[in-house]
Amino acid sequence: MELLQAFFSVETTAFTLLGYEISWLELVGTIFNLACVILIARRNIWTWPVGIVGVILFGILFYQINLYADALEQIYYLITGIIGWYMWASLKNRGKDDKKVAITTNTLRANLIWIGVIAAIGALTAYALARVHTWLPAIFPEPADLPTLDATTTIMSFAAQFLMMRRRLESWVLWIVVDIIAIGLYWYKDVPFVALLYLIFLINAVYGFIAWHKAMQQPEDEALTEEQA
Repeated sequence: MELLQAFFSVETTAFTLLGYEISWLELVGTIFNLACVILIARRNIWTWPVGIVGVILFGILFYQINLYADALEQIYYLITGIIGWYMWASLKNRGKDDKKVAITTNTLRANLIWIGVIAAIGALTAYALARVHTWLPAIFPEPADLPTLDATTTIMSFAAQFLMMRRRLESWVLWIVVDIIAIGLYWYKDVPFVALLYLIFLINAVYGFIAWHKAMQQPEDEALTEEQA
């Protein structure tokens, strides 16, 4: 039990790199989340179970460094990860095992609605985050750091994850913006290893956008779509 508690503590150091102490929690969580985004860019269904492990570890990490919105965000990822795994598995079972799921895109009207919803919910979330330590001091004993940025990236991530479950190309555009903001946020919070991870996420998001855009151009019979049911 003590070993398990030590693993889940940000105070337990795995190794030191350039003067920065990297905890086992940060290290292992980073590995799983990195593997997850690489797999999703390749449209590999294993992205979901790998991602589930990663979000659990990062949820514990973010709570300990007072990034409450990011911590709660991982609960959403956990739920959508399970749903996404089921949806992709169901779709693949309708065709051959070696096929990959098809990619689609939103209409302009749908994208404008998404932007408005993200802005509105992001503002409300930032307001709540700035005050949550006064409402629930037993659960959130310290004030949230950078509530506006934290809320913005959280709501954008929610939208990106939902769109990714639906195999929408626009999900990668949102991830690119989220990753750019997150790099600065986590560097400021003195978790540079996580900031470096998000730099890799950014590169992978650009690759994912390009790969999915190319996949949209392939013949319909080479990819699985919902119409094949």
